[in-house]
Amino acid sequence: MIEFIWNLASFVVALGILITVHEYGHFWVARKNGVQVDRFSIGFGKAIWRKVDRHGTEFVIAMIPLGGYVKMLDSRVDDVSEAQKDRTFNAKSVYQRIAIIAAGPFANFGFAIVAFYLMFLIGVPSVKPIIGEVTVGSIASEAQLPSNSEIIAISGNKTVDWQDVNLALVSAIGDKNIIFTVKSAGRTSSQDFNLNTQNWSFSPEKESAMASLGFLPYRANVQAKLALVAKGSPAEKAGLQVGDELLSIADEKINGQWQKFSDEIKQYPEQNVPVTVMRNGKALTLNVYPEAKEFQDKVVGYLGVQPVSDPYPKEYLFEQAYGPITALEQSALKTWNLVILSFDMIGKLITGDVSVKNLSGPISIAQGAGNSADYGFVYFLGFLALISINLGIINLLPLPVLDGGHLFYYFIELLTGKPVPEKIQEIGFKFGTIALLSLMSIAIFNDLSRL
Repeated sequence: MIEFIWNLASFVVALGILITVHEYGHFWVARKNGVQVDRFSIGFGKAIWRKVDRHGTEFVIAMIPLGGYVKMLDSRVDDVSEAQKDRTFNAKSVYQRIAIIAAGPFANFGFAIVAFYLMFLIGVPSVKPIIGEVTVGSIASEAQLPSNSEIIAISGNKTVDWQDVNLALVSAIGDKNIIFTVKSAGRTSSQDFNLNTQNWSFSPEKESAMASLGFLPYRANVQAKLALVAKGSPAEKAGLQVGDELLSIADEKINGQWQKFSDEIKQYPEQNVPVTVMRNGKALTLNVYPEAKEFQDKVVGYLGVQPVSDPYPKEYLFEQAYGPITALEQSALKTWNLVILSFDMIGKLITGDVSVKNLSGPISIAQGAGNSADYGFVYFLGFLALISINLGIINLLPLPVLDGGHLFYYFIELLTGKPVPEKIQEIGFKFGTIALLSLMSIAIFNDLSRL
């Protein structure tokens, strides 16, 4: 319950910030072009706070924090006096109207640059993308991708941490091959490895892009010794304690291999199984009863323990922090790359290279908001930047109910010299509403299926 409240609060804060930024873009450019703004609302429904400024604009915070709007004076829907006509939105030139509508999405892009800029100034603890285990018979294995080597680029895209690797792999979905540029320890030059991905099958709800290609990030050595026994877990109920060294399960020795123990315990959901441990120099056998949990479409046994891990190599850890000028360059570049990636993903959704199962809705966003807030302010900034970019991209889609749909009509007006007839606009708005609701329904269904 506490996690739900935290996720919800983080989601409301994040959404409130991003909607305010988006709507302020419309508001500011409208004011600069002499348009009367009647209302600036964050949220829908009943107002819980309101204030009117000296220009007659009513600022409102409403009860339902799932959107916002800027209501501008428009003679097509408002009673406008002769003296007010030049202050209406529809009286402005098509170029001014384009600027006002486009200002919302571009404010989101600008906010992303600012958020990334602050993030890079503060510094982001990061991990070098060092390849760990490579699965035998996998795509990575067939390309002879070497373990214990650093990925420095993927298909020409520079990769300094695992987030860069993930984004590069997502952008490569649908490609027939992926070029990994890696640098092995002790070598001064890099090597290229061509991964044949014509038969690459990637299901993000089941596994990571890296695992689907057959490799995992480097992990520090894990000991078959308990570092944590969760309170109220099957392990605690069975009498397991922190410091216990695992020797065998179901009379099968694990030879100090934590992964072997982890794999074995999954085979006994809701079944009694003997586990032998070494405690204070003496062997002790306990009967455990793992809970049943669903994992990757399978029901597996869950014990509720964590192993002791060796320290992570210091040379693999670094902090992404830059000076004021470089931080600005890096934040602008990161924003640009994410914008390009987002449009690329939309194109692949249309062509079918990316499944609609990959769409995420408000539940996933709320979980992401809560998780990033848990990690700290700098990670929450990164999350805000990413969602802000996505909000800007979505609003630029040429659906008549969105900013992109209005811009589409105005570009037609530029070409033809006359506005799109209102009847055609109304048909477009109905189509846009249906399309948007359909996408939202798919995204929410995907969210619920992942719970």
